[in-house]
Amino acid sequence: MDLLDESIVPEHALDVKRKARAFAEEHIEPNAEEYYESGEYPWEILEAAMDEGLIAQDISEDYGGSGFTLEQILAIAEEFYRADAGIALTLQLASFGCEIMEHYGSEEQKEQWLRPVAENEQISGLAVSEPQTGSDMAGMTTTAEKTDDGYVLNGEKYWVGNAVEADWLTVYAKTGDLEDRYSNYSMFVVPTDTPGYEAEHIPEKMGMRASKQGHIVFDDCEIPEENLIGTEGGGFYMLADFFNHGRIVVGGHGLGLAAAAIEEAWSFVHDREAFGRHVSEFQAVQHILADMRMEFEAARALNWRAARKVAEGEDAGFWAAATKTKSTEVAMMCAERGMQLHGGRSVLNENKISRVYRDVRIPVIYEGANEIQRNLIYRQGAL
Repeated sequence: MDLLDESIVPEHALDVKRKARAFAEEHIEPNAEEYYESGEYPWEILEAAMDEGLIAQDISEDYGGSGFTLEQILAIAEEFYRADAGIALTLQLASFGCEIMEHYGSEEQKEQWLRPVAENEQISGLAVSEPQTGSDMAGMTTTAEKTDDGYVLNGEKYWVGNAVEADWLTVYAKTGDLEDRYSNYSMFVVPTDTPGYEAEHIPEKMGMRASKQGHIVFDDCEIPEENLIGTEGGGFYMLADFFNHGRIVVGGHGLGLAAAAIEEAWSFVHDREAFGRHVSEFQAVQHILADMRMEFEAARALNWRAARKVAEGEDAGFWAAATKTKSTEVAMMCAERGMQLHGGRSVLNENKISRVYRDVRIPVIYEGANEIQRNLIYRQGAL
């Protein structure tokens, strides 16, 4: 059974998909349980993926990357997340936020900040969410006050991937107090060694334990004026465009997890006997597996169609929100059904289905909770 088959993948993404699968089979899956148990940052796997040209290569060739398309990044996400979501998230966050810099930064900024990430000399991150504010991007309270020399940041950020590990972050902060609340935010480059920047890891999570998120405190953190990305007040709109691409990739997170859940359940029920028969011979079990497969195929078809739509700029907000919601919720359904089919053994950490079950609860929240996505689907998908 190859749920992540190539038939739906465009030709230009096939080579990178095959490379990602080979890497996942050699480096990610064999180490998944160990990193889940330890909760350590998988530096060795990250460095191996860098050597294979699978990290930060969505950055264009002009700045040292390979210029991977959205569909190529989706192909990588499917394969990595089927192997292990925690390690996969670490690998895909190594260049998080760089797309904003590439689209809106100056040439000087791109040379200074993008090239070291593309050449795997540095890693980046994106700081948006706050301790009391998640999906409300126009409700963030971290401020960047203009001074004669630049800006001074004060406030907190939460759930920031690579908050401790990154060399620099793209930070979303409030710079205005206009009646139009969406025009009050701007984006900045903040090196993590800047005085006034303090970060620590958030205590251990139930899932994706090999990916480390952090809590940042900005205490009179001064940055020069040239660290403003694009125009002041444009941050909200930059993020809205960035998240359209990101939600396609998060859909791939869901597809990889759903595929893992189905494969684990299928294997288990065909190997186990109960009441003198293989568990797979019971009609109720067959119906559960049939439902899992149908929902998975529907989500995958939507995800790849949405990737093309977003790449072409066609109703991007609708397609991104729809596929992120569908794919991540199908992953939840498949993991829950897979747990049920495993019976009592489902709760053992040694069984992959238990890790998948913990992991699937997270993508329905990040990149905008699915309740918010439904608002976008309704508003942007109006007939």
